Amino acid sequence: MAKMTKSQLMAALAEKTGLAKKDVVGFMEALVDMAYSEVKKGGVFVLPGFGKMVKVDRKARTGINPATGEKIQIPAKTVVKFRLAKAAKEAVL
Repeated sequence: MAKMTKSQLMAALAEKTGLAKKDVVGFMEALVDMAYSEVKKGGVFVLPGFGKMVKVDRKARTGINPATGEKIQIPAKTVVKFRLAKAAKEAVL
């Protein structure tokens, strides 16, 4: 089964909600922008029933270069993770 493209998703949402495709695209862009800005400033964005985006600080650690086997230092960094809501897991699984 092929994955749904962005335009297919927008068309399906427009059909399901009865809104114009242009309105659905605008809504989704606003939602994405809001999610990014909330995670950037507050560290978390929750979409109830779906999941949450969380900003996580990773500590510096020692890793191994798989090609040479030599130990290397991996610096600390901040990453964004998505944690799926329990309701979403139960609905899918």
